[in-house]
Amino acid sequence: MNLPELSSAFQKRLESKMAAREKALSAARRSIRASANAIRAIHRGEFDHAHALMDESAAAIQAGRDAVLQDHADIYFAGFLQDAQKEYTEARLTEALVTAYDLHSPEDLGVELAPYLNGMSESIGEGRRSILDLLRRGEVEEGERILSLMEDMYYLLVSMDFPDAMTGNLRRSTDVARAIMERTRGDLTVTIVQRRLHQALERRANELKGDAT
Repeated sequence: MNLPELSSAFQKRLESKMAAREKALSAARRSIRASANAIRAIHRGEFDHAHALMDESAAAIQAGRDAVLQDHADIYFAGFLQDAQKEYTEARLTEALVTAYDLHSPEDLGVELAPYLNGMSESIGEGRRSILDLLRRGEVEEGERILSLMEDMYYLLVSMDFPDAMTGNLRRSTDVARAIMERTRGDLTVTIVQRRLHQALERRANELKGDAT
């Protein structure tokens, strides 16, 4: 056994792995940044800009996958590219919530199942943000539509009763989504009750005016 030769060979292999890791990590960071900016654009109603950012995110995920998947699968499954897929899914499903588009499947998005499910869970939080914006504008019916879709997503998530090692700790994400759902349902209910009370008071005031004349 020639230890110097082994040392040189191991060094080259690890240097190659490190170079691939850096490429994939940089791509994952680009993807996450683009997805976060896309979500902000969606909430502002800037959908063309959001689409461009989501396309950028998808391209970065593919670049990271190409950098490591064939020769360094252990790097691919280290987690950071899965985080990028989760954030990308969150952006796409947030758009679906806000705009009433059909939901994309994991195959549509080119992502794996566990990141997809966790991205769906996080999009429920973005749905809450959208509902609060709608309530401030008095658009209660649209808020009810989004809440209904959030509930459908939640029921899908809780049906995924599999070990966390398979689902990427989905149970914890689903618990957070449940708390968000409960708060959002409460906020929406209070707004609806207040609106009905206001309408009833207005009707009564108009009736009294009519009686006075």
